Amino acid sequence: MNISSQDDLMSECEIQAPCFQALSADEVALIKQGKTQVQFRKGENLTKQGTFATYVMFIVRGLVKQYIEDDTGRNLNLQILQSGDFVGLSAVFDKPVFQYSSVAITDTLVFMVDKEVMKTVLKNNGNFAFNIIQRHNEQSDMLYSVLRTLTYKQMNGRLADTLLYLSSLPYSDYEIYGNLSRKDIADFAGISTESAVKLLKIFEKDGIVSLQDKTISIVNRELLLEISKRG
Repeated sequence: MNISSQDDLMSECEIQAPCFQALSADEVALIKQGKTQVQFRKGENLTKQGTFATYVMFIVRGLVKQYIEDDTGRNLNLQILQSGDFVGLSAVFDKPVFQYSSVAITDTLVFMVDKEVMKTVLKNNGNFAFNIIQRHNEQSDMLYSVLRTLTYKQMNGRLADTLLYLSSLPYSDYEIYGNLSRKDIADFAGISTESAVKLLKIFEKDGIVSLQDKTISIVNRELLLEISKRG
């Protein structure tokens, strides 16, 4: 983890994302005063489930895996966060601790904004608050989708949903499967690594996907969607 200097902060990490465009000049200045730019290396944790949250992170570039842990050490991957997404946004509205862990799956640049500064701006700027609440609701919708998949679908349906999700996101310059292990994929589907590997081979045999090293390419999207619907 590398914390940048103030000069780096101003040159690299200006607030240019669409959600910040509703801020006044004074509010932009307040956000800048309450933020710190941090570079996380691949594999470093941004947040740890259950620890106190005094800040919110905004991803400038990179990919971040969001997941929850249980007492046995098992993980359930929830989603991939990328440039323009927030980490720890729920701490502004909910409990003062991180409800999930997150780890950089590529080198990732973020700026950390003091949670109280975010609260102040949210209370004073309705348009900005609307944008942030909308983003928060989008993350909640994603969690409901994960819950439905885990509750109602068999293993093949879960894996189909995982592949459809991972292939649907605009990762820009990143090749997503090159940054995920088979265990990561299994943890998205809520199944064992062995089951994920076995099902991927079945999908390949049936002409649904193509496997090349770590890369997974969808060959027959319609059939994969049908497996997802059947669960």
